[in-house]
Amino acid sequence: MLGPIRVEHDGRPVRLGPRLVELLAVLLVEAGSAVPADRIVELLWGDPAPEAARATLRSHVSHLRRALAPATGPRQPPILVTTGLGAGSAYRLDLPPDAVDADRFQRRCAEARRLLAADESDLIERAVALLTEALALWRGPAFAEVADRPFTLAHVARLDSARRTARRGHAEALSALGRWAEAIDGLTGLVVDDPYDETARRLLARALYADSRVDEAAEVCREGLRLLRERGLAAPELAELQREILHRRLPVGPAVAHQPKLARPSLLPPDPPHFVGRADELATARRLLDGSRRQPVTVLVSGPAGVGKTFFALRLAHLVAAGFPDGQLYVDLRGFDPTGLAMEPGEAARVFLDALAVPPSRIPATVEAQTALYRSLLADRRVLVVLDNIDDAGRARPLVPGVPGCAVIAVSRSQLPGLVAVDGARPVRLELLDRGQARRFLARRLGAERLAGQDAAVDEIIDSCARLPLALAVAAARAAIHPEFPLGSLAAELRADRGGPDLDAFAHGDTGTDVRSVLSWSRRGLTEAADRLFRLLGLPAGPDLRAEALASLAGRDVDEVRSPLRELATAHLVTEHLPGRYARHDLLRAYADELGPPDGSAGRRAAWGRLLDHYLHTALGADRLLWPNRDPLPVPPPAPGVTVLGFADRQAALAWFTAEHAGLLAAIEQAVADGLDRPAWRLSWAMANFLPRRGHRHDWERVGRAGVTVARRLGDPATVAEAHRLHGSSCVELRRFDDARADYRQALSLYHDLGDRVGQAFIYRCLGWLAEEQGELAEALRHDEQALTLFRQAGHDRGESYALNSVAWCLAQLGDHERAAAYGRRALDRLQRAGDRMGEASVWDTLGHAYRNVDAHRAVDCYRQAIARYRDLGDRMNEGFTLRRLGAALAAAGEAEAARQTWREALNILRANDHPDADRIAALL
Repeated sequence: MLGPIRVEHDGRPVRLGPRLVELLAVLLVEAGSAVPADRIVELLWGDPAPEAARATLRSHVSHLRRALAPATGPRQPPILVTTGLGAGSAYRLDLPPDAVDADRFQRRCAEARRLLAADESDLIERAVALLTEALALWRGPAFAEVADRPFTLAHVARLDSARRTARRGHAEALSALGRWAEAIDGLTGLVVDDPYDETARRLLARALYADSRVDEAAEVCREGLRLLRERGLAAPELAELQREILHRRLPVGPAVAHQPKLARPSLLPPDPPHFVGRADELATARRLLDGSRRQPVTVLVSGPAGVGKTFFALRLAHLVAAGFPDGQLYVDLRGFDPTGLAMEPGEAARVFLDALAVPPSRIPATVEAQTALYRSLLADRRVLVVLDNIDDAGRARPLVPGVPGCAVIAVSRSQLPGLVAVDGARPVRLELLDRGQARRFLARRLGAERLAGQDAAVDEIIDSCARLPLALAVAAARAAIHPEFPLGSLAAELRADRGGPDLDAFAHGDTGTDVRSVLSWSRRGLTEAADRLFRLLGLPAGPDLRAEALASLAGRDVDEVRSPLRELATAHLVTEHLPGRYARHDLLRAYADELGPPDGSAGRRAAWGRLLDHYLHTALGADRLLWPNRDPLPVPPPAPGVTVLGFADRQAALAWFTAEHAGLLAAIEQAVADGLDRPAWRLSWAMANFLPRRGHRHDWERVGRAGVTVARRLGDPATVAEAHRLHGSSCVELRRFDDARADYRQALSLYHDLGDRVGQAFIYRCLGWLAEEQGELAEALRHDEQALTLFRQAGHDRGESYALNSVAWCLAQLGDHERAAAYGRRALDRLQRAGDRMGEASVWDTLGHAYRNVDAHRAVDCYRQAIARYRDLGDRMNEGFTLRRLGAALAAAGEAEAARQTWREALNILRANDHPDADRIAALL
């Protein structure tokens, strides 16, 4: 297939006649799938076909079966299999692994991409070898004898695109290794084949420049700019590269062939305003970080709980930030969160990739690939990474870039011997403040005049706080709130009050430190309303809460909690780290949790239920605004005292989901752990659209798994079935197809037992999606047709309309354009009557696909209808995809300039979102 179609046995060619070559091509395009005899007759003889066509086909199949069977050796299972009988007969190729050169080519390319993602020189060498082998498999144009036949066009286009990608990747890998001459040979061929490929030209120019062929590099740019101008296309990146070459400003060395454009992140929290002391430790850490230009450096800041590790790390990071001009990254890994909800490396990598402006469409599905992408993006850059609250070296290790130029400040209560012994981290241990530092600490917060003449009281406060910065900070806050209190009375209270809830689990060996007494004393200075609110702060596990969530927790109006919140913030018992969002230290949360609500366990259950109601009803409202045609989930009204947010538009709803993402996940998992199964299930259902829409595939699977757990405990078969459907769909997104199929089968069985035709229909549509993702279009069509039948029998109008569109899409993909158009028109009529604009847009796009090989002008009209609706809905990505297809239809209709303009619009949209399809559009242009 990577050249003329050829069959070999033991290296010896088998001669095939032209008709057998055509038949083999049809079967190869859908290898592993049964192709109906009627379909083959139509493809080979046209419509109408001669009367003898089916008999002739059976004869051709017989001859081809003999040609494919080895002449010698033990008898093997037939390669060409017949299924069905009579008019329903079909034919299928069952090929052993590595029997088709195109499959071998694609597997080698996939393995090479995996190796290149690791960005290690020895792996790049192996990737080059694999790509060399892959490209050597090509013997000429794909499907050479039948490349112009309609049934091979799409397959030939995909193979040609894959070959071009492989050639480009081969040249980039050679450049990364500094093998410029070899890279130049490959890139020259790419540019000769397509002089308008701007990306290939830029790569060739960089390689020539690196090989000291500066004049040739400039000429490659000049010629490309001339050609593109003739077509009315601007090429600012190529023009900028030409200027860099002419002024000799490009770096020379391996890996200059392609550098991604990244944002300059600045995630550091503010520089601590009251930081004192630690001069020696800061000087040591700064000397270590200065060496990061030559080799990667990790500074491990460790010490007892509450000793000020995070403040130290932030002060250090701000002091050295200017030396890292490409940005600073920060993440709290929550390693010592009392709930045990530590942040996993994949979640942290996603935070960093978002900060680097990597779009969701470019973020890989697996955690390993995400962390590999993150590390590769930091190569040759000067970035400072701060990893706070690490509980385990294994959680931090994937986030350490490990490249010269970058440095890491790691913060942990543990000494993390593994990070020191294996990864070469340089420890900087923080001990308790000495007396002079502790005194300056209090003076900075209270003023030197407040301490003057009270040396004995100050010393007693320092002793009671064990020179622990956290305890000193809380004590100072108490004194600052009540300037009329003499320090002697404060010292006496600290000395006397040593009872209360147990916080030993958070002492971590800090003997003589009694944070509990300081916190309990600080709480007693609160008003009743603030104290009640503080005691509720131990319930939710999320990283922070907005004022409306806290109001629901307390069962009060939002205005009623603003004053208590200001009081808690003044006492440093909460931090308003963003406007209207409040966080608290893990020790403060543990202390509040031990206290519990004033009205005991009943109050705890009621408060926790109100917070879950706030999250659930707000999430359901946002979900309805974003996806108004989803079948609603029946829920009881919110409990009294719950604040439910409303949203002005879709953007506001999406912004709320984004801001509450981490809190919602924590609420679901905490509700699962507490046995609050029904709220946990409802909240997981409410998040099932947002998570995949924003590219949070792993979180979607995590929530789906939680949903399955609680649904099973609830024991309601319909709920269990829906939970398996949602979890299965998350597995499809992660390409865990076997897991998805298992979920769907369980759901289908449950819906069947319940006699729920609508539920069964939704599962068949899911199975159709799964089959399409695996390239099984005929199977996808069967599932979608079954879904359509069931929706129709159940009288479910929306489901029937969407199933009609799914069937139409599969038929169009299979080349049955007339039936595809008929199904699409029926779907469109129904959706227009229902006022479903999103559904209408999707069907217009399907109709364009159905008409594009039949009536190009009609396809153009359909695509324009879809685009108009996508624009009204603000769906930029689907607008870009449909613009790409509109351009192809315009080109087929002979409107070349309109096609170019349309493709330019599509290219602008997809490039703005850094979508990989942008390269395909650039190639079309």
